[in-house]
Amino acid sequence: MNSLELISLYENVATITSNMLEAARSGNWELLEQLENDCSSRVQTIRESEIPFDLPAEMRDKKVRIIKKILADDKEIRDITEPWMAELSDLMKSSSTNRKLSNAYGAGNTA
Repeated sequence: MNSLELISLYENVATITSNMLEAARSGNWELLEQLENDCSSRVQTIRESEIPFDLPAEMRDKKVRIIKKILADDKEIRDITEPWMAELSDLMKSSSTNRKLSNAYGAGNTA
């Protein structure tokens, strides 16, 4: 893989993470999940394809800028999704607790 192909892959991941951020901002969780899967696939491609070599300074700086953008988008996505995930977890725990209580005390049974 040459340096232009490598940078192109990183730019592609940056585009996907930017789209993921927009999906998270709009609460489109299905799209976010699809994009996350696509992003994971692209990152895996980078891991498998990237051969360590010295990039020219201009390309190295561009790669660093792209990675910083990806990380910033990722942080913002987590800032949006973590509270939602905690709320979802609480709802699931509450539902599970209610179900256990109903089963234990026969809430649906008539005497």
